[in-house]
Amino acid sequence: MARTARAYTNIALIKYWGKKDKALKLPWTSSLSLTLDKFYTDTKSTIIDNDHDVVYLNDELLDDSSSLRIRNYLDVVRKMYGFNDHLQINSTNHVPLSAGFASSASGFAALAASVNETMNLNLSNKEISILARNGSGSATRSIYGGFVEWIAGNSNETSFAEPIDENPDIDIVLLSVVISEAEKSISSTKGMELSVKTSPFYSNWSTLVASEIIKIKQAIANKDLQQIGEIAEHNALSMHALTLSAQPPYTYFAPETIRIIQIVKTLRQQGFLAYVTIDAGPNVKIICSKQSVKAVKDYLDKNVQNVSTFEAHIGKGIQYF
Repeated sequence: MARTARAYTNIALIKYWGKKDKALKLPWTSSLSLTLDKFYTDTKSTIIDNDHDVVYLNDELLDDSSSLRIRNYLDVVRKMYGFNDHLQINSTNHVPLSAGFASSASGFAALAASVNETMNLNLSNKEISILARNGSGSATRSIYGGFVEWIAGNSNETSFAEPIDENPDIDIVLLSVVISEAEKSISSTKGMELSVKTSPFYSNWSTLVASEIIKIKQAIANKDLQQIGEIAEHNALSMHALTLSAQPPYTYFAPETIRIIQIVKTLRQQGFLAYVTIDAGPNVKIICSKQSVKAVKDYLDKNVQNVSTFEAHIGKGIQYF
C-alpha cells in the first residue's frame, strides 16, 4: 500500500563525529537527539513498470546525477530485502536551506518509512531506523519523536535508534540562528575523517560521549532543562575542539558564531536560560526555555546583523497519511 510518510528534522544534543564503517554509516560513538516540529519531508513511493527508479523532488524530476544518492540507496534496500521492483519517489522537502537544518535526516527517514509501506516489508520502527541509517546516519533518529538515542552498534543489525521519551513534558524551545547558507569548505564526511585520524583528543571524545549520554538521559528524566543545556553545550564545543586539534586544523565557525556564543553566555549571566549547540557549520542552535526564547531572539535581532532565526519545538516521529 502506497502511503505518504512524513519525517521531521532532529538536532543532536550529544553529537556523533566520526564513522567506523562508511558503507554502513556506523558511528564510533552513540548520540542523542531531539526531534523538532518545524521542518519535515513528505515522501511517497510507488511501484513502476520500469528498469530504473524515478525520483521527483518538490515536483521536479531529478536527472541521473541529482538522483544518484537516492537510487544507490534504493539498490541497497532491494539487496537487503530481496525485491526487484523499481520505484517512483515523490518527495516534498519542507526543510528550506535558509533554516539551517540538514534535510538528509528527515529525507531518508521519510524515504525508508515510505518504502516499508509500499513494499509491505512490515518492519518495526527499530528496523525502519536501521533502514534509514543506510541512507543517512542522522536519519536513524528521525524515526521517533522527542528525545532519541542512536546506539552506535558494531553491525547493520546492532546500530539503530530507540526512543528515550517521545512525548517529554519539558519546557524546551530550539532557536536556530542562521549565519550562512554557503556550502561548507570542508564536508562533514571529510572533517570527521580528519578528526578521527589526526586529533590527539579523539580517544577522549569517545569517553566523553559515553559519559555525557548517561548524564543527559538523567537530566531528561528529571526534566532539568538547565542540565540538558549545559551538557549539550559542552558536548558541542568539545566536538568542535576536535576540528581545531586536527592536522591540519580547521573550523566550521564564522566570526558571528563566536559572537553568538558570547551573547548566549552574557544572556545566561543576566538570568536567561539559553545554551548553544552547533553542528558541522557556522549556524548556531540555541536551547531555550519558553520563557526566555523571546528575550533571546530580541537580543539577537538588536545585536547581530544579517542573521535569520527560526523557532522549533518538540516534534513527532514518523507519520503516515
